[in-house]
Amino acid sequence: MVLSKSWTMVRHFEGAPKLADFKLIENELPPLKDGELLLESEFWSVDPYMRVMESKNPAFSVGDYYVARAGWTTHFISDGKELRALPSNWPESLPRSLALGAVGMPGVTAYIGLKQICDPKPGEVLLVNSAAGAVGTIVGQIAKIKGCKVVGSAGSDEKVAYLKEIGFDEAFNYKTVSSLEEALKKASPEGYDCYFENVGGKFADVALQQMRNFGRITVCGAISMYNDSVPQTGPYVQSVIIFKQLRMEGFLIFSWEDKPIYEEAQRQLLEWILEGKVKYNEHITNGFENMPAGFIGMLNGENTGKAIIKA
Repeated sequence: MVLSKSWTMVRHFEGAPKLADFKLIENELPPLKDGELLLESEFWSVDPYMRVMESKNPAFSVGDYYVARAGWTTHFISDGKELRALPSNWPESLPRSLALGAVGMPGVTAYIGLKQICDPKPGEVLLVNSAAGAVGTIVGQIAKIKGCKVVGSAGSDEKVAYLKEIGFDEAFNYKTVSSLEEALKKASPEGYDCYFENVGGKFADVALQQMRNFGRITVCGAISMYNDSVPQTGPYVQSVIIFKQLRMEGFLIFSWEDKPIYEEAQRQLLEWILEGKVKYNEHITNGFENMPAGFIGMLNGENTGKAIIKA
């Protein structure tokens, strides 16, 4: 008998999520059927990282590690169809938690979103906001590998210092600058060729005004608006997109999971990390019982790099 603990949402968020919006429940899992396997979580994110504890599926061996979308749960019975194995060349020197971060969905999002939409060229200027997050840190470092000048914005002086440490050419604290427009102009007077958008709202409105002709924009997130009960409205920017002939495209990594470029991205990210070309940081919260607090902290910008919950 295996007792599984799971966090569930008991009410829809009104504004920012609160601890009272979540409840910890326990369930006794049934015995395995043929073709099933039992997994135990070691790390959690929006895509938990799990180890096989018991298997009645010949394709999966006890002790193997997989990434699964099983929710915030300690144990999980699976038929194996929704599991993603770690890359076969995973080195023992790297923590497996990177399968949720720099070599997982955030890192692959950065790689594919840049390559397929922004397609940065040597000598171009790239802007990324929420740059100290799990996706933004990788976006900036890949752009540097591609020979770009990279500008990033973050929400604290400590995060700005970290961006400089990992190779960003310019970085600023958007919470303390007197003018976002002036901060962007100072960081790159010549404007921006590529823009990796993670924030939305006012930042996007201002940044669009400073794109160069034929600029490319990957719209990956809008974290500034996730907790709004009423959608934000902003300046009418369609004319900017038209007259500057910008390419602006929304991007969801889930549309790319079954394509060869996904595994290409993981192999390349592993190679760059081992070579020291890409650095990573993990903001680790210990204890499954602290899952909601870690989630809320991530939304409040407490993390630098990937926010991870560790068993």
